[in-house]
Amino acid sequence: MMSGFSRSWTVGLLATAALLTTTACGSGTADTSAGSEGGKPEVIAAFYPLQWLSEQIGASDTQVSVLTAPGVEPHDLELGIQQVTQLKNAALTVYIKGIQPAVDDAVDPETSFDAATAVQTIPAGEHEEEHAGEEHDHEVAYDPHIWLDPARLATVATKLGERLATADPAHAQGYKDRAAKTAATLGTLDQEFAKGLGACRTKTMVTAHEAFGYLADRYGLKQVGITLDPETEPSPTRLSEVGKLAKAEGVTTIFTESLVSPKVAEVLASQVGAKTAVLDPLESKPSGDYVSAMRDNLKTLQTALGCTS
Repeated sequence: MMSGFSRSWTVGLLATAALLTTTACGSGTADTSAGSEGGKPEVIAAFYPLQWLSEQIGASDTQVSVLTAPGVEPHDLELGIQQVTQLKNAALTVYIKGIQPAVDDAVDPETSFDAATAVQTIPAGEHEEEHAGEEHDHEVAYDPHIWLDPARLATVATKLGERLATADPAHAQGYKDRAAKTAATLGTLDQEFAKGLGACRTKTMVTAHEAFGYLADRYGLKQVGITLDPETEPSPTRLSEVGKLAKAEGVTTIFTESLVSPKVAEVLASQVGAKTAVLDPLESKPSGDYVSAMRDNLKTLQTALGCTS
């Protein structure tokens, strides 16, 4: 007959095995099981741009983990039990409501920072009526892609510095100083975009999906998305509408993305006599970092829109 101690020990092993199995079955989830190191507060970033920001501001005073593995569409993220538990135990979780419903459901309001609350948002895609009745990841009325405007991200940096200072008072000044430095870097990037996109042959950018609304809003461009989100196939009517607009406005480039199939964009480009180019929405880690990838985007836009700086 098994003793009470043996039964408890066995149940504990089985529970641990079940936890590991469930976690291993998650889709698109990065390994965040390391926990904090040396007593440092753990900061969990939902996906790459927020990871970059958290690392710039947290630096050696925090242990930063990211939920979304490189090369994975953030919208596809699923969480295992271990990740959900870690979110509950983290000093701070940095996310954007509306990008990843699994994260929206799992975060603790007391120990999380929704970056969208720090800035003025803009409405979601202009052709949402096409998706009425469909289930998709846009569960908020605003466009959640705020990180594609460096000026807005600079505001987020300042607020994140304040939140980290509150969570870890012993290193408060370091967080605030690094937040100010990061905001200045983003301010410089903002100035580069403003100058580089100030005089262009066309201001219309046709994109695979409507991810660049904040960039367009900031720099006086007009975004025309083939679809509202990367999970949805455009209707024939929508393709026809975008094609007519592209021809009328002299669009020479249709922008695709690194994590989304370029097929639809390529079909549209062939119909209007345009070429394609990759414009990175930075939802996953690029070959460099946020700043270098945004500068690459600027060069791509300048070439495609015929800009002179």
